[in-house]
Amino acid sequence: MAKILVVDDERFIRNSLKEALEYEDYEVDTVESGSRGLEMIEKSKYDLVICDIKMEGMDGIEFLDRVMADESQQSFPTIMISGHGNIDIAVDCIKKGAFDFIEKPFDLNRILMTVRNALDRKESVKEAKIGIKQKNLSGKNQDIVGESEPIMNVKRMIAKVAPSEARVLITGSNGTGKELVARQLHKLSHRNTGPFIEVNCAAIPADLIESEMFGHEKGAFTSAVKQRKGKFEQADGGTLFLDEIGDMSLSAQAKVLRALQEGKISRVGGDKDIPVNVRVLAATNKNLAKEIEKGNFREDLFHRLSVVIIHVPSLAERKEDIPILIRYFLEDACKREGSPVRKIEDKAMEMLKELPWRGNIRELLNVVERLVVFTHDDSRNDESIVITAKDVQEYVIDADQYS
Repeated sequence: MAKILVVDDERFIRNSLKEALEYEDYEVDTVESGSRGLEMIEKSKYDLVICDIKMEGMDGIEFLDRVMADESQQSFPTIMISGHGNIDIAVDCIKKGAFDFIEKPFDLNRILMTVRNALDRKESVKEAKIGIKQKNLSGKNQDIVGESEPIMNVKRMIAKVAPSEARVLITGSNGTGKELVARQLHKLSHRNTGPFIEVNCAAIPADLIESEMFGHEKGAFTSAVKQRKGKFEQADGGTLFLDEIGDMSLSAQAKVLRALQEGKISRVGGDKDIPVNVRVLAATNKNLAKEIEKGNFREDLFHRLSVVIIHVPSLAERKEDIPILIRYFLEDACKREGSPVRKIEDKAMEMLKELPWRGNIRELLNVVERLVVFTHDDSRNDESIVITAKDVQEYVIDADQYS
């Protein structure tokens, strides 16, 4: 049974929330001020806190700051509520670490849904930390790194959408991290114990895409020597990620649409309907509205896939994240090389920030790995190696990729 603390100076709100939450079998404590809330947190272990913003004495923002400043108290999500809120306050709360912000007067059903989502996410994070879940899916890093407003918007969208069953269309240029967003959506969803199956629609020949997606029966075509399950069946109970969906053939699009509408597929060469329980996420670097106008993409499929649209910003749209990303990739690359983490001088960092980064995060990662390799020197102690402006000039700028 989850234990919840309600912090609000209005008795009616405290009692209403306590009654609704206890009806859902949660254990609930209530207090009338932020200072009392902090005292309760020190005495007892809570799974979630609901806190009003406008209170006498210590207000909710100060309470949230105090909670987030203490790493031992960050194990529980915090939901902020207020009758005097606006979008700036809501964004500020999320930036400071709140799980969500809800305006008064609120719908109790929305409160209960948010509580469930927050607790589900808390459990997912807990499992990941103790190793019950894989740290990485398919061995790929799962962190979305950055603190700029564009990437924080993406993180907030993921947190809100992941616990739902909504289909998500992820847009953005090549190399921005669309696949990473899809993996985060799966990781924080109720389906996270199920499979995450990825299909790169651009990499599969048009004459094989239907077999790859829906499977085939033995003898369906010349090379079909045995029955084979497609990606939809492999993803049953989990998430199917259709990368570069804009490159899928119209005939395959029609079958995907049917699968989404009816929740069932049929293998190539078969006439049997097979039910599938799959959440579909899709990504594209194309403008699908223009592809629809050209007749290359089905409008009805677009509307099925784009219940929620998450746009992943290019690196040019989030340049303030470049130093954070470089240090993050440096640490990761040095660990894999088995050497101490390199430092990077300020001038070198400024030079890297000003590069165009047309390949986005993917290109940045490659450049960092290159700098780690070329600055290795067996004659020196690795701890003394600093990546300099000269290194950036020689191994990056003069490497012709920006010509």
